[in-house]
Amino acid sequence: MKRRSTKLVPEMGAICLVTLVFMFIVPLAVASKENGENSLSTYIVHLKKPKGVFAQAVDLDGWYRSFLPVTIPGQRTQMVFSYQNVVTGFAAKLTAEEAEAMKRKEGIKSVWPEKVYSLHTTHSPDFMGLQQNLGFWNQSNYGRGVIIGVLDTGITPGHPSFSDEGMPPPPAKWKGKCVFEGGCNNKLIGARSFVEGEVGPPADEEGHGTHTASTAGGNFVKGANVFGNANGTASGMAPLAHLAMYKVCGAGCSESAILAAMDAAVEDGVDVLSLSLGGGSIPFYMDSIALGAFTAIQKGVFVSCSAGNEGPSYGTLSNEAPWILTVGASTTDRSIAAVPKLGNGLTFDGESLYQPNDFPSMLLPLVYSGANGKAASAFCAPGSLKDVDVKGKVVLCERGGDIGRIDKGQEVKDNGGAAMILMNDKLNGFSTIADPHVLPATHVGYETGLSIQKYINSTMNPTATIIFKGTVLGKQTAPEVTSFSSRGPSLQSFGILKPDIIGPGVSILAAWPVSVENKTNTNSTFNMISGTSMSCPHLSGIAALLKSSHPDWSPAAIKSAIMTTASLVNLGGNTIVDETNTTADIFATGAGHVNPSKANDPGLIYDIQPDDYIPYLCGLNYTDEEVGTIVQQTVNCSSESIIAEAELNYPSFSILLAESGGSQTYTRTVTNVGPASSSYTYEVFVPTGVDVSVKPEEIAFTEVNQKQTYSVTFSRQKNISLPFSQGLLKWVSAQHDVNTPIVAIFE
Repeated sequence: MKRRSTKLVPEMGAICLVTLVFMFIVPLAVASKENGENSLSTYIVHLKKPKGVFAQAVDLDGWYRSFLPVTIPGQRTQMVFSYQNVVTGFAAKLTAEEAEAMKRKEGIKSVWPEKVYSLHTTHSPDFMGLQQNLGFWNQSNYGRGVIIGVLDTGITPGHPSFSDEGMPPPPAKWKGKCVFEGGCNNKLIGARSFVEGEVGPPADEEGHGTHTASTAGGNFVKGANVFGNANGTASGMAPLAHLAMYKVCGAGCSESAILAAMDAAVEDGVDVLSLSLGGGSIPFYMDSIALGAFTAIQKGVFVSCSAGNEGPSYGTLSNEAPWILTVGASTTDRSIAAVPKLGNGLTFDGESLYQPNDFPSMLLPLVYSGANGKAASAFCAPGSLKDVDVKGKVVLCERGGDIGRIDKGQEVKDNGGAAMILMNDKLNGFSTIADPHVLPATHVGYETGLSIQKYINSTMNPTATIIFKGTVLGKQTAPEVTSFSSRGPSLQSFGILKPDIIGPGVSILAAWPVSVENKTNTNSTFNMISGTSMSCPHLSGIAALLKSSHPDWSPAAIKSAIMTTASLVNLGGNTIVDETNTTADIFATGAGHVNPSKANDPGLIYDIQPDDYIPYLCGLNYTDEEVGTIVQQTVNCSSESIIAEAELNYPSFSILLAESGGSQTYTRTVTNVGPASSSYTYEVFVPTGVDVSVKPEEIAFTEVNQKQTYSVTFSRQKNISLPFSQGLLKWVSAQHDVNTPIVAIFE
């Protein structure tokens, strides 16, 4: 494989693991090999595609079994999953010795131990312009007839978000199963578990799957709230779409189960796949999510995945394949305000989901937990405050130290503290989260924390209180890119801009399997959590709406419509900012923030057919077998018209410009999905340090679905010391603006 530059900025060389919801952090790990000659682990086995066509799945399964080692009495070698659709191969329990021996068998392409992946609303529909009986929701018929398949921790079938009131029966193409004892309904039409060793229905014991499924396609539920906050009518993005749950996560999310669930979902007839999980950057031919997703898009299934929660460092993405929509996380204009007030009269912005109505407005003694010089005390780590006088006081704790935000409050409460102010570390900056704390608390930004520390040091008797203001709407700086959202560039393919898009992922209210309780004796069957796990199903639901509105659009066309119509400014009309409160760069935002209504009428689209990826994959210097593993066919790259990464007909440009290199020219082909007779001229916002020329100056159409091609030439200017710069190419007609983002990476 060709070597890829990592000289963009110091952080870009780091490959971080994905933890896709802060509440459920499971480290990525390769399946362990226990000591002992006959110890077994699960291996993924990829085979060369057979020349013949098997008449039935059972024939294919029998062929797979012929590759398994001959068992002896007492040995437990066994097939775990037999894949029928997304890859040619299977998962099996093998010893390390058997796996090594299997690699040498004729017809086997690869054998590797499975990886374990980790898990990565009343207001967010309204925030994105989705309103009942109006606009895009009406035009898309609320996603009616579209099936969203969700791979997650299971689901709670009796929740009101999964009521089938107003729902039609599933389409005739649906072939899925429901293993809940009481069956499913016209909303939740399928539910199965692929978790090894789990017997019975895919019940959600974590909450994550119930939350993501309802975000994508939950029905309307009036009076939804958490502890009385964010009260309103909850719904998913596609409230009349059908849902199917494929449980793949228990203690972790095994690679073999994910692949089996994707295999089943394609067979069942889903239209959209939503995966709020991932496992860091890995070559596409070794990434089971990328492999399953490619076969899915070959069958017309749209695939949306979370980008990861390893921001704000560069190069921390999961799910980078260009045939996947990779989704980062942003805020909405809603906050659950908890305002810290100091004895000197200063007040600051803060958030907390727990809003006690009986917390005294009187000022209480204020103390910094780390005043003793111990890091554990500063982080309010478990057991760290037993010798610190916090009784009856407001305690300032620092974020970090691998200790959960709510756990810090528990330590304060256990030692008699009256309240907690949780301050960010520098890395998380201004990004805060509304959490269901166990005591009166507020989460504030880093600079606010420094101001509070300065106040504490300025007086002999520092005091503070927290003023709880409940739900506040209309923050003009929304959307903001949150600190945890993983950043590009794609380490596997610098020539493809990732993430593709950002969507709501902070303090998202959605369904929860059980009452959410804290020590205040309040509860709710909704919960508010954060992560790119939450932004992914927002986009899955929007893709379902677009699929309903435009059933003939390919997955690439839907992705293009989402990207080229994305918003580049916040509610106040200014640039979107990140956790530093300064303009977010293109590796944080991708094409921008999703704008569903505009995506329904993009004017032009950049379409890509599945076979178009073959010359791109060959251009990554993958071997014929590696490309064949992805596309599920025999490939000879030497006979392909190999293209550079940036030549793929993608709705963005990501260009590597060497100091000694010459100009580079790339083409794009756009398809007219607007008025039959239309013409577009271009505007270009040139990246710093780059000369850009576009030909032709105008593209014109006389019919719908007509295609036109244009070219863009990029040249690096001299004496450029930036790691990268960004710009925008905009095609403008009388009715449409088609935005194509540009990033130039300087090698």
